[in-house]
Amino acid sequence: MRMPNFENDPSRRAELIEKLYKRLHYDLMLAEDRKAIKAEIDRLEKLTKGPCDASPKADAGKPQLTLVPRAILPAIARVREYGTKKYGDPDNWRQVDKQRYRDAMFRHLLSYLDDPTGTDEESGLPHLWHVACNVAFLCELEEKCHE
Repeated sequence: MRMPNFENDPSRRAELIEKLYKRLHYDLMLAEDRKAIKAEIDRLEKLTKGPCDASPKADAGKPQLTLVPRAILPAIARVREYGTKKYGDPDNWRQVDKQRYRDAMFRHLLSYLDDPTGTDEESGLPHLWHVACNVAFLCELEEKCHE
């Protein structure tokens, strides 16, 4: 049994798979060749659990950003605002060598570990926020290397 191609209509594909699945279960109760029908049921079950999401919004496999603690976003934004004011260019961070971010992150991390409520002398912002911002820069820059 060959499946028609419904890639552009995931809800239609899901509907068809569901109908075939029910039909095969019914046939399994009546059939003499149960092995073949069972194999087809297994194949359909794999199709429904595969990368194609039958919901109207196909977002299977995409990161669920609502799981990220929100407090990190304004913390990074405040450090970015400070840096933009200091350096005058909101995108200059992209020109900096990754090792400088690693070093800055580590300095701020050590300061944070020494005093979890401590702030950076120059910016007046918490060391932990600077750690988060440096990690964000590194995540972005490292991802660019892997594309």
